[in-house]
Amino acid sequence: MKKTLVALSVLAASTGSAQAFELYNQDGVTVDMGGDIEVVYLQKTEKDHDLQQEIQDADVKFDVRYAINSELQFGGFFELQDTGSNMGDAYVALYSDSVGSFKVGRTCTALDDAGIGSDYQFGITTFFNGSEMFCGDEVVRWDLDKESFYATVALAQDKNGSTDVGVDSTYFDARVGYRVADFDFTVLGGSGETDAKNTETLLGAEARFNGIENLGLAAAFYTLDNETVKANTFGLSATYQLDVVVLAAGYSLSSDDVDANDDLNAWYVNAGYPLAPNTTAYVEVGGNDAKDSQTGFAIGVKAAF
Repeated sequence: MKKTLVALSVLAASTGSAQAFELYNQDGVTVDMGGDIEVVYLQKTEKDHDLQQEIQDADVKFDVRYAINSELQFGGFFELQDTGSNMGDAYVALYSDSVGSFKVGRTCTALDDAGIGSDYQFGITTFFNGSEMFCGDEVVRWDLDKESFYATVALAQDKNGSTDVGVDSTYFDARVGYRVADFDFTVLGGSGETDAKNTETLLGAEARFNGIENLGLAAAFYTLDNETVKANTFGLSATYQLDVVVLAAGYSLSSDDVDANDDLNAWYVNAGYPLAPNTTAYVEVGGNDAKDSQTGFAIGVKAAF
């Protein structure tokens, strides 16, 4: 894992859920296709970074499933990222209505689903699901969602040296949540040995509240210990549906136990407008009080199908 938790506060695009469409459905066999694309003009928070265009997503994915019986399906999933220049997820899986799904192959682990807020470029959600640090070629993952209760457990190795997980170690993480009334509570954690022979352990807790019409609130706390530095991050976020426009803001405070390091405050505000189904045009501003930083700015469009 290359990033420390202090980097969480340099708040970066929550991914929307793709709405796949069905290509084939006959004799217990289904083939679904989906994808997403995002083009943005981005000025990063690093000092003197100029506004420039980035294509951040241009992905196509296929999900093929075979019905074994009324309870169980076998499937294969593969994804082409960035117009085919990068390989995305590629795994085989068993899907069960009662015990969830089991995936084996190239995919992301439980902590890739962590994060709060509705950020596009400068937020905590992006740190988790926009990063490759929780993804790998050699992953086994189990997911279960039973309306109120949900859980993900994953194991990863790195025998081919494609990530920072130690060659002779196993990375483990898990995410467990419970929905009750208007609340959604999540606890999460992960631990593994890096190539540098340090054991990194990340723990966190998230809480979300949606009991006020058109308003979503969330808070989170994360702590990372890599045997050299221990860092903590506390975050808050709010999302408000104003007619068709979605407004969002977030703030985080990070600190560590290195005397020479100052606490880091970070923030973002944004607005998103639905141009079409699963298509959003957005503007976001974000920043932090790190030395030699500047206010970040993004204007872009993202779409999922």
